[in-house]
Amino acid sequence: MELESENSGKKGDADSFYSGALDRIRLFMIVVTMAATAGAWLRFGWRSALGLACGCAVAYLNFYWLKRVVIGLADRITESGTKKSGKGIVLRFLLRYFLMALVAYAILSVSPASLYGLLVGLFLPVAAVACEAAYETYVALARGI
Repeated sequence: MELESENSGKKGDADSFYSGALDRIRLFMIVVTMAATAGAWLRFGWRSALGLACGCAVAYLNFYWLKRVVIGLADRITESGTKKSGKGIVLRFLLRYFLMALVAYAILSVSPASLYGLLVGLFLPVAAVACEAAYETYVALARGI
C-alpha cells in the first residue's frame, strides 16, 4: 500500500513539473534571445545582432500565436452547442507567415547582412525546446521523476 501511494506521489510531482514546460520554454526563449543577440553583436556587429533580435521577436510572437491558435482550435472542437466560424483562427494562422515575410523583406531591403541574423533568430523555438529537453532530462535523472 505504501508503494502505491509513493508512486502516485511521484506521478503528481511529474505532472506538476511537466505542466510548467510551456512557461519554461518561453523563459528559455527570452534568455536565449538575450545571450544570442549579445554574442552576435560582439562577433558580427550591430546589424547582424539587430537582424537576430528581429528574428527572435518574430519567432516569439509566432510561438505565442501558434499557442493561441491551437487553444482556439481545441476549444472549438470540444465546445458543444452553436457552431462558430473558424475564419478568425485561420486568419491568425496565415497572419503569422505574412508577418515573417514582411519582416524578412524589410530587413533585406535595409541591410542584406542582417538577413542571416533574422533567419537564425527564427530558429529560437528550436533552441528553447532543446534547452527544455536538457532541463527535463537533468531533473528526471536528479529527482527520479
